[in-house]
This record gives sequence, structure tokens and C-alpha cells, in this order.
Amino acid sequence: MSKEKKAKNKISRSTQEFLDIAEIKDDTVIMKDGTLRSVILVSSINFSLKSEDEQNAIIASYVRFLNNLDFIFQIVIQSRELNIGVYIEYLEKKEKEQTNKLLKMQTGEYIEYIKELTSIGKIMNKRFYVVIPYNPLSDKRKSFFSSLKEAITPVRSLKLQEKKFQKYKTMLERRLASVTTGLESMGVSTVRLDTQSLIELYYKTYNPDTAKNQELADVRKLRVDI
Repeated sequence: MSKEKKAKNKISRSTQEFLDIAEIKDDTVIMKDGTLRSVILVSSINFSLKSEDEQNAIIASYVRFLNNLDFIFQIVIQSRELNIGVYIEYLEKKEKEQTNKLLKMQTGEYIEYIKELTSIGKIMNKRFYVVIPYNPLSDKRKSFFSSLKEAITPVRSLKLQEKKFQKYKTMLERRLASVTTGLESMGVSTVRLDTQSLIELYYKTYNPDTAKNQELADVRKLRVDI
């Protein structure tokens, strides 16, 4: 084996070792420690524009939401540079299709304004996620040796026992429903990330620079030769 191949293999192995994710399937993230994750995208609220009564109602709903939960969850806020390229291409297409000379000129001026605006500074897009975990070992009592065995080889255990995975997934979805109901009571919208969306989320999180130039393929269209 050449030095270049050895270097590539070494980099590949070391990269995988740093990832805590073992598998993503059925809209669920399976971690290397055997725990599961579900992720939902949450809309924002312009709290400052609300009236005092509305603000108090939102705060009260949030307090009730937290008090009704008996498990931990994680709130993640991501700020990314907004890709204006697609929007510019859309405007340029509309400009070519425009038959009215005045509207055509105004569209061209608007395109130049957007380009100038984005050249001055980066336009950031902020997204809010809620990560809901489930640990199978925390919900039932097991013998010491049984718990130790699953702790050592949790991923293998999940892969070999599909029925258990579906059972754990059901428990996770109960937590998901509880969190979704609580958040929507505050007037925010929630969307659960499916398998494709989860892969894209982690792909863009771990590869922010690459993701700008290389789009991720749809996993449903991928074919693996065995």
C-alpha cells in the first residue's frame, strides 16, 4: 500500500472516531452509546413586538412546558450564511422572461442592489432546533451483566434486535409528542426532521465549507451494490 493510500485511510478512520453518530434511520439518530435522538425544527417568535399580556402568556406557557417534562432536552441555535445565489438565479431568469421594459429594468436594478448588499456583509440565517434524547438503559431495571453488555456494544445490540429498536423508537416518539405539544402551546410551529433532513443537518454542521459547494444527494435515490 502506498503512503498516499495509508494517509487517506488514516484520515478516514480518525474522522469517524470523532463522530458520535452510529446510524441515522427511520427519522431517528442512533448514537454510538446506544441512545436515540429525535430533532425538531422550531420557528421563532418576535417576543419584543408582543403586548405585555401576550408576553406574560408566552412565559407562563414556557414555564408549564418545562415543569411538565421529566427528561432533559437540548436547544440548539445555528447561524449560517444565507445562500443568495439561488435567489439571484431566480431573479435573473424572471428578468429575461419579463416583456415589460420598465419592469425588466427595475428587476435588473433590484438584482444589482441585492448583489451590492451581500458584498458589503454576510447575510445570516438563524435556525432553532430541539434535540430530544432517549436512553433505553434509564427506563427499565436490568441485571448488572445485562446492562454492562449493552453498554459495551450498544450499537450492535440495536442493529441485531430490530424489535427493541422499534420499541425504543416508540418511547422516543412519546417524548417527541410531549415536547411538540408544549412548544406549540406557546405559539411556535414545529417540524420533525426526517432521515434526509437529519443527514443534511449533520452534514452541513460537520462540513460547513464543503456544504456550500457540494449538495448532498437524496438518500432515497442512493443505490448500494452488495
